[in-house]
Amino acid sequence: METTFYIKFTLKTSKGFESYGQFFIGNDRFTADAIFEKLSGNNKVNENNILQLDFIEMMNNLPVNIKVLRCTLNEMADNCKVITKELFKKMALKE
Repeated sequence: METTFYIKFTLKTSKGFESYGQFFIGNDRFTADAIFEKLSGNNKVNENNILQLDFIEMMNNLPVNIKVLRCTLNEMADNCKVITKELFKKMALKE
């Protein structure tokens, strides 16, 4: 089976962290990791963190959480821009 990579957006609620969206990053680990490394946030656990990005590897239909970033609302907005820009460049260069 093919390995794929995603960046999942989660929000802390009274029930815990719940997913509200994700970006498909592709099948190339090097490229996916490079995109995730460009994102803003921190990996420190804090009760005040309510927005989180999870770097997920799907292998044989099983998710593996590789890295996590906690973000402010402004960082999350900037991260969406970075992800979209990087995916656009990647797809435009393929053609």
